Amino acid sequence: MATTGNDDALGALAEVVRRSGVVEPTSCGVVLVSGGADSGCAAAGLARAVGSANVQALHVNYGLRRSADRDERICRDLCSRLRIDLHIERPRQLAGNLQAAARDKRYAAAEQLRARTGSNWIATGHTRSDLAETVLYRLAVSPGARALRGLPAQSGRVVRPLLELERGETRGLAVQAGLPFADDETNLDLDFARNRVRAQVLPALHELSPAAERNIAETQAELVEDAHLLERVVLEALEAAGAGAGRAVPLGRWRAAEIMRLAVRPVGGEVDLGHGVRALCEHGLIRFVASSEADAAPEPASLRVPGSCRFGRWEVRAEVRPGPLEPAGPDLATLDAEALGEELLVRTWREGDRMRPLGMDGHKTLQDLFTDRGVPRSLRHHLPVVTAAGRVVWVAGVAVSEDFRLDPQAREVAVLTARVLD
Repeated sequence: MATTGNDDALGALAEVVRRSGVVEPTSCGVVLVSGGADSGCAAAGLARAVGSANVQALHVNYGLRRSADRDERICRDLCSRLRIDLHIERPRQLAGNLQAAARDKRYAAAEQLRARTGSNWIATGHTRSDLAETVLYRLAVSPGARALRGLPAQSGRVVRPLLELERGETRGLAVQAGLPFADDETNLDLDFARNRVRAQVLPALHELSPAAERNIAETQAELVEDAHLLERVVLEALEAAGAGAGRAVPLGRWRAAEIMRLAVRPVGGEVDLGHGVRALCEHGLIRFVASSEADAAPEPASLRVPGSCRFGRWEVRAEVRPGPLEPAGPDLATLDAEALGEELLVRTWREGDRMRPLGMDGHKTLQDLFTDRGVPRSLRHHLPVVTAAGRVVWVAGVAVSEDFRLDPQAREVAVLTARVLD
């Protein structure tokens, strides 16, 4: 029989769940339970908020720790007290990174149970402490705005209703509510980086300010809101810029955020928007192109000297003029016609291609040359690379080969040009 203290604690947990706004009062779902205080509080709060009959609990017993069976017993006791159904999964084996494999297995099992029971959501017991640890860990190991995403209250069907509570608060409420729980001894293993953040970094921050976790969480929430506002502004600007032309492609919040993130990275990147459209982000610029344009490299083409050929969207021409002419490049290549020969090949850049750029002593790979001269990645496989007998002669707009340098006394000069056709 519940005491007043038990009931007060359970009521407080239910109120936390309601304030989170991630579960509807008439909804149903799956809660992941581990045997710890956090997941126990999540199960108890959800059972009180939406009704025990509307909550299914899932415990995954990997059998990897000595306390695995103890944790399963605790989960059985917890669910019996809360009058919610418990489902047990026992994976046979995990491969690769154990933590990642265990997480993937846990969420896969939860999704299967959710679909089988017709549930609306999958709930976890993540707290504000977990959010702070995640932000600090990601800030330390990787640059960029991804760290500031933290742990969203809702991500797809996964909900985290306890993010307003810190780990000490869930432990206190679990004790007050009489919920069974045990500490996970693997959290003490400092071989894991996340555990070092928990055991060393957060306590040090608490010494600076008891409100450290709250301040981190509130700052993260403000930055996420700023990112959403910036996203809306960018989407409105893109819509205005494209009004009256082209076709609309739905971006969605995370694709738009990923485009903005990549656009400001020095190395750029690309985002597949679906519907045959791709966003290419390089050097602070964003280009929207058809996937076929981004993927398909032009077929090689033969180029007679003199003569012309079509190479993708380019027209490449070779003319022969009487010498002498001043050496030129990289947009206009003037070369010794006799050394060049009468048959050239125009093709795309290939991995391992090398050349000695005009005026340089040593050879460079075209990949390094592209990087040095700021050639966008999206253009590299579309630029004409002119070769003679397998040797790179000219990369249009980038470099002329020193090996085919024009002799000032040459009687005939081969002039190579390339232009993009409309």
